[in-house]
Amino acid sequence: MVPALVCGVRILNPDFLERLERMTYDQRVRTAQKFPAPAATNLAFVSMEDSSIEAVRTNMFGYRYGLYWPRQVYGRVVEELSAQGAQTVAFDVLFGELRPDHPPVQLAAGGLPIESDVFFALQMRRAGNVLLARTPEVTPPDLFVTNALGVGDISTERDADGILRRVKAFHDFRQWHPLIRQFAAYPEISADLEHATFAPGKILLPQIGTTNIIAIPVDAEASFSVADFVGNKLPPGLAPRAQAFTTRRVWHMGVLIAAQALNLNLEKATVDLPGGKIIFPGEHGNERIIPVDANGYFWVNWGLHLPRIPIENVLMQDKLRLMDETNNLRDDFRGKIVVIGSAAQGNDLSDHGATPLENDTLLVSKHWNVANSIITGQFIHRASLPLELALIILLGALTALVTWEFRAITASLAVALLLAGYAAITVALFVKFRWWLPLIYPLGGVALQHFVLVIHRVVFEEREKRRIRSVFSRVVSPNVVNELLAADELALGGARREVTMFFADVRGFTALTDQAQEQIAEFIRHSDVDLMTAEKFFEASAREMLETVNLYLAAVADIIKHHGGTLDKYIGDCVMAFWNAPTPHDGHALACVEAAIDAQRAIQVLNEKRQTENPAREIENRARVSAGLPPRPLHVALQLGTGINTGLVTVGLMGSDQHILNYTVFGREVNLASRLESHSGSGRIIISDTTYNHLLRASPSLASTCVELFPVKPKGFLNPVRIYEVPWQKA
Repeated sequence: MVPALVCGVRILNPDFLERLERMTYDQRVRTAQKFPAPAATNLAFVSMEDSSIEAVRTNMFGYRYGLYWPRQVYGRVVEELSAQGAQTVAFDVLFGELRPDHPPVQLAAGGLPIESDVFFALQMRRAGNVLLARTPEVTPPDLFVTNALGVGDISTERDADGILRRVKAFHDFRQWHPLIRQFAAYPEISADLEHATFAPGKILLPQIGTTNIIAIPVDAEASFSVADFVGNKLPPGLAPRAQAFTTRRVWHMGVLIAAQALNLNLEKATVDLPGGKIIFPGEHGNERIIPVDANGYFWVNWGLHLPRIPIENVLMQDKLRLMDETNNLRDDFRGKIVVIGSAAQGNDLSDHGATPLENDTLLVSKHWNVANSIITGQFIHRASLPLELALIILLGALTALVTWEFRAITASLAVALLLAGYAAITVALFVKFRWWLPLIYPLGGVALQHFVLVIHRVVFEEREKRRIRSVFSRVVSPNVVNELLAADELALGGARREVTMFFADVRGFTALTDQAQEQIAEFIRHSDVDLMTAEKFFEASAREMLETVNLYLAAVADIIKHHGGTLDKYIGDCVMAFWNAPTPHDGHALACVEAAIDAQRAIQVLNEKRQTENPAREIENRARVSAGLPPRPLHVALQLGTGINTGLVTVGLMGSDQHILNYTVFGREVNLASRLESHSGSGRIIISDTTYNHLLRASPSLASTCVELFPVKPKGFLNPVRIYEVPWQKA
């Protein structure tokens, strides 16, 4: 029931539980950092630092122009990295617009200066290996895109708790027709192409800063009439209709970097989002398969730390190269894929945020971590939903088994070990293989399952304990009841066991009762009393006789409980008890015989005490007769006849919970004990040969005092039985 409930919650997957699971993922990521992992060796990081901005601002490289970061800086970095033989240069910098306001660049002495943006584009074209950044909101100018090797997506999409854990493998962007882009850029139009929507026969463009919508008529293939934008006179060679946009797939920057390192063919990539994978073919069968979710996201395998090489070091090398000071030139980036990003603080170049590693991480690091993951083939594999549900059910079943089979404390310790073991396994699998097995739902299911079963067991066991206590509290000693309640298993439903049976009958009680009744009848005959009064006299006598027999039976019962026996029942003025059930008793025969001896002595003491009360009772009787009341009988000495036998019997609860329930024994050996009690006479203890043999082993000294009697042939038995008398009188 509990695993099914947890599985249902997992399918719904409420946000707060998913957050907890991701927190456990963060902890595993941090733990994995303590262990070495495969890493690419051809990645490098050139960082824009606060010191870099200061170096440019103070004219260290010969250009400043009053700007703290003129755009030609990027062109000079590309120029130098190309000269050093870098394989690829990837910018984690957004170039959303051209900057004609930046001063031009003087290429050579006496030559004409060129615009800063043109200089940057020229260096990218010469290098032929530059990757530019874009996001859904910011697209680089055509001047840059046409001169770059490619464009990579650098979107940062954090989870709900503000932590960057995953990236999207690609974004599909609309590449709008130049006429539509030009139209949308008119100041009086200011249309937002990124948020365009579609209706039958038209494209709807919202105007920025207003609620107005501009409609562009299109046909079913999303093509528009060129004449709507340039007039009826079309320029030569221009088709009358054109596609409003084309869809262009832009891969994540980290994917582009890895593709350059491995020569992966991104154009022929197989995107199977329902199947949870993207396949990149490579040369000589060197393909890579990225595990993704249904929306194309995959988890960043954080862990690769690249040293920060300040950008001013590269710029200084470029300056020395331009000055032909070749003696101090370095060659640090040959064959490297260089990521350029910001590590500066407190300006528009700042790019910090929270990741599983720490709250303040350079977000540019996501690119080389994604690239490293693809290069090394080590990805984060999160368990599928069916696997998670299977783990919940399996751990729930183990918890149920442990909780039900062991006692509460032992079961709790076992469940705690199960929790710790599973948690350790999940951490080890993540560190070694980057397998992300769930923690929150399985562990929560285990804890809930254990709690529910413990509560159920407490309720069930308490009910069973109350039942046991109600059955045994009056027939066995308190310590035996406690043993029963503490026992793991009880054979109360019926078992075959060797026990020692005890039968003791109060001798003389029947004669005493008859004598008392006759005394009342004689008094009534000589008294003038009515029928109702006579009936009250008889009832009062009966109550006194019952109190008398209960006094004797209680004395015997107390002795039985004191010696660890089980009081079975009262049969008239006879007591039946047995030893070695329901709790084991190794010396059951000896305990029974000792109880019989103590019972005889207790009856003797009780007789002596009661007989000392007779003089007072005689005085009381004279007063009663004078008052017209019948006299009370004097106390007489009652005796105990005891029969004991040891043997195999059937023992268990007889009756039903709805009616009378009695824990008793029955069988041939029980009958023999009863017959020996009938044979015992008054004030004697008779035991069977089997009980005597037990005494020989358990207490030879007591056995030596026993006197063997002539064998008897009890009623219902074919053969004579050897019997012994146990003396109980103190010397």
